[in-house]
Amino acid sequence: MENNVVQPQAESVVTVKNRRIRGIKRSAFSLPYLALSIIFVVVPLFIMVYYAFTDGFEGGMTGANFAHFFSRPNILAVLGKSLLVALLTTVICFLLAYPVALALSSPMLNKKFVLVMLFVLPMWINSLLRTYAVKIVLYLLNISNAWVSVTVGMVYDFFPFMLLPLYSVVSGMDKSLIEASQDLGASPIKTLFKVRLPLSMPGIVSGALMVFMPTVSTFAISDVLGDTSTYMFGNIINQWFANSGGWNIGSAYSFLLLILIAVTVFVANKITGGHTEVGGVL
Repeated sequence: MENNVVQPQAESVVTVKNRRIRGIKRSAFSLPYLALSIIFVVVPLFIMVYYAFTDGFEGGMTGANFAHFFSRPNILAVLGKSLLVALLTTVICFLLAYPVALALSSPMLNKKFVLVMLFVLPMWINSLLRTYAVKIVLYLLNISNAWVSVTVGMVYDFFPFMLLPLYSVVSGMDKSLIEASQDLGASPIKTLFKVRLPLSMPGIVSGALMVFMPTVSTFAISDVLGDTSTYMFGNIINQWFANSGGWNIGSAYSFLLLILIAVTVFVANKITGGHTEVGGVL
């Protein structure tokens, strides 16, 4: 009897693995994505690593490109400043996006899809155009402080990347847990910190990563909205690549930034146990 039960299950697993669509294995549909990933991700990474560890004049292996970074206190200060601005932008985006996500997920709210799309639509416009639009608005409001302008521009550009993961998590939250908290006498504030926020942690971490990482490496926003005092780490990398003889140092700086981003992702995975939420509109 046991063999009769186990055998159909094994056969069903084999059938699923070998399933074909119009005579083509399902795994074959991943080949275009794999090819694009190799061409536009893996190959550029190898080129960056090659330039980072080689000399621009003789092409030999060297660590001078990394020594150049650690021997420049002003560049270390720019990196620290970029991290602080990215952290501030992430915190502001979260403080703005979380109440909006809660409001959009309310059962009393109709036409949620339309309201969410109002926040998503600006993402379909070129980010440079959006940045220039912010510059005009700040000019009309007579806001001339460079750091305020850059921070406002970053919050505006990256706000949807925080909102979508939060909305996806909050809208799919088990409402019975919230109702149980309220039935047990917990106040709305206590329910928020004891129930809603812990359940929202995958979306919070995902949104924080999607805002923090591009903010650290951006340079267009600070170029348009700031001045020489608001140079970010991305601006320095861009300057080295703009110089025909600075590709090696620029690649070393990019490699260090890549390591920083990888460490950030690793810490985020440890916090959430590997569970993050990408977010969705529907």
